Amino acid sequence: MLEKLQGVSNRYEELCFKSEQPDFYADPKKAAALLREKNELEPVVDAYKAYRQAEQDMADAQELMGDPEMKELCQETFAAAKAQKEELYNKLQILLLPKDPNDEKNVIVEIRGGVGGEESALFAHSLFRMYSMYAAAKGWSIELLNYNETELGGVKEADFVINGRGAYSRMKYESGVHRVQRVPETESGGRVHTSTATVAVLPEMEEVDVQINPADIEMQVYRASGAGGQHVNKTSSAVRLIHKPTGIVVACQEERSQLQNREKCMRMLASKLYEMEQEKKDSEVTGLRRSQVGTGMRNERIRTYNFPQGRVTDHRVGLTLYRIDAIMDGDLDEIINALATADQAEKLKNAQK
Repeated sequence: MLEKLQGVSNRYEELCFKSEQPDFYADPKKAAALLREKNELEPVVDAYKAYRQAEQDMADAQELMGDPEMKELCQETFAAAKAQKEELYNKLQILLLPKDPNDEKNVIVEIRGGVGGEESALFAHSLFRMYSMYAAAKGWSIELLNYNETELGGVKEADFVINGRGAYSRMKYESGVHRVQRVPETESGGRVHTSTATVAVLPEMEEVDVQINPADIEMQVYRASGAGGQHVNKTSSAVRLIHKPTGIVVACQEERSQLQNREKCMRMLASKLYEMEQEKKDSEVTGLRRSQVGTGMRNERIRTYNFPQGRVTDHRVGLTLYRIDAIMDGDLDEIINALATADQAEKLKNAQK
């Protein structure tokens, strides 16, 4: 590992030297790629420098231990440096794990009401609000693609893009079945009902990232509509694309222009085709789509929101938090951090086999 770290350090120094040259920005695209690589290597190099410094501190303390007057101080210095070195070693192992190439991408999120009728649609709306507030807290923006609401304010389906650097690295753990236990607004007897909604998170792909044959696409246009079938647009600007070889259907009605809606549909289609290809590759290699944490399988129950007890439980890592109101207001970092840590631990375990 130390040889690899030295190689990373050498590459970082090379990139620093290149970035200081007068002609560095002559090719903006190349310069941007090199700066991105430099920024990605920087935390590894910083940790490696701190690791080497801890090694040096241990050696210096060891050398001075022969002096009776310095012995006690040197023993303390040696022990502190040793503990820091071990901590940094573990940190470096994680930093050197292969990065998900999609981590920095924007994401397409799809929320669908599941089991539970109108209550599942109301819960789907709660999830949409939760992710909107989480995105706002991160400084990300939301771009609606398709939003089909019910008369009571629920959501049958909500498709949207979260634009923000690193959005996929955080949101990818949200794919799956979300379960809610609460007294529905439509329940007069005060009984707790259990309902579900499904969430799918895809890295946003451009058409250039995925080969799509135009002849394989059937395009349908229709009028955008709101709750109860009320038309929000008198022209047929909404677009539905059907990918004939796979049967994938995507739709967008949030823009006034048919052209803009089609463009957004193509981004959704590219992302879905990419996901399908990745699932196929993962199945061939491991027999599973992904590791237990963050599988993204849409039929997997990942989290329960119990309103009467104020409790949220993520079943993948066994984490239970008693602050449901804050979580529904978008305070998701504690849950996502736990999932990311478990994911890293699983990858580290596999890398050491």
